[in-house]
Amino acid sequence: MIKITAKPIDVQKVIETASCLSAGAVNVFIGTVRDNAHQKKVLWLEYEAYEAMAVAEIRSIIDEAAHRWQLKGWAVSHRIGTLKPGEVAVVVAISTGHRKDSFDACEFIIDTIKAKVPIWKKEVFEGGEEWVSASPPMAINQN
Repeated sequence: MIKITAKPIDVQKVIETASCLSAGAVNVFIGTVRDNAHQKKVLWLEYEAYEAMAVAEIRSIIDEAAHRWQLKGWAVSHRIGTLKPGEVAVVVAISTGHRKDSFDACEFIIDTIKAKVPIWKKEVFEGGEEWVSASPPMAINQN
């Protein structure tokens, strides 16, 4: 499941979609909106996406992860629209046979999503706003 949505993410559904009875591990990353950034109070975030390209790029990232680790199941959901502090912005769930693979695959997927997927974020602060990259430039773990 790859879902880009303006509605609140059903975290349990993402987990259930990724879960598999033959898996020994399910790893879940839940990204939330924090109430501060750059020593400023964040009022809300606005996410925009090129949805078709975002879904295709996430699919490519999942395919790469499946090539590196034996994924038993997976699911990714990312919000778009206006989100307030405390709301869930992204959920990645991965199941594998063993915990290390699950941690490694989940980390690879969220890091690569943040680096490559066309989803943009605007932070709205008290007294201003700023479009920012989803994460600082980073080196993708090439296990």
